[in-house]
Amino acid sequence: MSSFVDEFQANLEALPNILQKKYSLLRDLDKSLQEIQRQNEQRCEQEIEDIKQGVKAGNITPNTSLIRFSDEALDEQKHSIRIADEKMALAVQAYDLVDAHIQQLDQFLKLCDEGNRRERDTAAPALLASSLDGNTKSGRGSESGRGGRKKTRLIAAEEATETEVAVATTIANPTGTQLDLPVDPNEPTYCFCNQVSYGDMIACDNPDCKIEWFHFGCVGLKEKVKGKWYCSDCASLKNRRRGR
Repeated sequence: MSSFVDEFQANLEALPNILQKKYSLLRDLDKSLQEIQRQNEQRCEQEIEDIKQGVKAGNITPNTSLIRFSDEALDEQKHSIRIADEKMALAVQAYDLVDAHIQQLDQFLKLCDEGNRRERDTAAPALLASSLDGNTKSGRGSESGRGGRKKTRLIAAEEATETEVAVATTIANPTGTQLDLPVDPNEPTYCFCNQVSYGDMIACDNPDCKIEWFHFGCVGLKEKVKGKWYCSDCASLKNRRRGR
């Protein structure tokens, strides 16, 4: 790719000078063409006038098949056609030159895009491995596992940036609907909504709770509860056990 880029840049830098020379030649040809056309027009007008005078004087037979312009006038017209053809050829060359550079530019952009994609694909596994290492947790079956998960949630909340905190505190979710938040796919999720940690949350006091942490809005809370609090699942389970 390096050789292609070097060649493309060299050709691109030379393009303005090449086009300038072609356009300059086009202007010169156009001036010559205009001058020859002006001379030929004057010559033809003069010859037509001479023919008219000759017919009136009886010196020329009024036979249109025998009346013709002089060889000089015809040569000027042929020369005009040749110059016009040269102008057309130069214009086509300039167009093809620019078009070739556009195609090279498209190829260059395609190569750059493929290179960027390969870099992203290469960096993705390393990023994923780093994220997994940072988010490694112990099992949830024991009390220590649950405590580690809660500690992770608290640490994550404390380390949130000011922007994240501002966004979290302005989000209203009274109906408990899921929020479409851009998050790390490896970040742990909580609550009935199965979303990441944000805003005010409360922990279920059942040590065996499968969910553990809940968003205030999802469980209908507006402020912290005094004393113990159980989620609806754990509260139902607790009531059933009492009924036995």
